[in-house]
This record gives sequence, structure tokens and C-alpha cells, in this order.
Amino acid sequence: MNNRNLIIAIALFFTALNLQAQVTFRPGVHAGLNISKFTDSDFGNKTDFYIGAFGALKLSKVYTLQPELTYSRQGAKGSNVPMGYTSIYNPSTNTYTTVYNEGSVDISLQYLSAVTINKFNLTNDFYLLVGPYFDILVGDDVKVNPKSRERDFKKGEDVDLGIVGGLGYSLKNGISFEGRIKKGLTNSFTNYYSYNYSDATNLVFQLGATYTFGKK
Repeated sequence: MNNRNLIIAIALFFTALNLQAQVTFRPGVHAGLNISKFTDSDFGNKTDFYIGAFGALKLSKVYTLQPELTYSRQGAKGSNVPMGYTSIYNPSTNTYTTVYNEGSVDISLQYLSAVTINKFNLTNDFYLLVGPYFDILVGDDVKVNPKSRERDFKKGEDVDLGIVGGLGYSLKNGISFEGRIKKGLTNSFTNYYSYNYSDATNLVFQLGATYTFGKK
């Protein structure tokens, strides 16, 4: 081996050592508050929670790949939700009177969420996160008052695909605080009284904390 090849081999060796020294894997847990709603719907916000675990694969000083598995409770609710019209016949006048119906709805959708987070360190403390998610519906609870109108409110697709984005602030003791926005792309809920029910997708604002094990 000539001197040139020897220098190249040594340089490659130390480069590999440096890259290996930068790559770390640490597990962690996270939990927080969900403020969720359905887009293009007559429903308002619903407050619930999420909890889960992740594995942080730090590939460089700037970039971390972080797969997550999360249980997320989402949904929406409303107290003056349109529920169609009812025609009441008056035999004395032989006429019909149309009555506009409203009621209250409380929808809870529970998902098992697989997320692939791409984390980019902006500084030593602040980071940006973004990634796709794949949600499987594992439970749903729809409460309608009056109950006679319940049949016209149905859960949407059993699978939700979407994207997550947000910002975080990391402390040196392994604790971080995050704010995220989670936007679904598939139909999450069907309201047969609404003309635009097919466009109802999940929109969730998440505020929470994480803890990464072994971080010093």
C-alpha cells in the first residue's frame, strides 16, 4: 500500500469512528393534552389526552429519526349541532309546519398511532419536528342528544393517514416540552345532516412533555 492509499484509509477509518460516535439510540416516553376537532364540520373542540413511547436514533448533531407508538384520544363535540328538519301536520288547518332540529353531540375516537418523526435541532435547546403518521381506530363512542338522532352520526374510516409538525424545547435532564399540530387526510366522521360530511378530517393540537432515558 502506497502512502496515498494509506492516508485515505486512515482518513476513512477516523471518519467512520466519528460518525459512529455521533450515532446514539435512546428510548423515551411522552404524554400530553389533545385539543381536537373535525375540519369542515358543525362541531367544536374536544379536550382529551395522548400517551406513548418512542425510540430516538440520533444520526448526527442536527438530525434525529424518532419512531413513535402512541395512544391518542381525539374527537369533537357541539351543543347546537344541526339535526335536520321535521314536518308536523296540523289536521285542523290541513297544513304542515317545518321545525328546525338541533341537539348536542360528543364524539370520542381512540387511535393507536404509528408516527415517524424527523427531528431537526435548530439550536442546542430548540428543535423542529415533522413526519407522517398512520392511525388505526381502536375505539369510538358517539353520544347524541336526542338519542333518536344518533343513527345519522357515524364514525369515518378505520384508518387515518396524515402529517405531524411542531416545535420543541429540550432540557439537559432529558425532559422536553413540545407543541404539535396533527392533520389527518382521510374522512374521520360522517354527519349525514351536513352537506360537506365527506370532508370532515381530524385536526389536533397537542401540548405535552417527553422524557428521554439515558440523556445527560
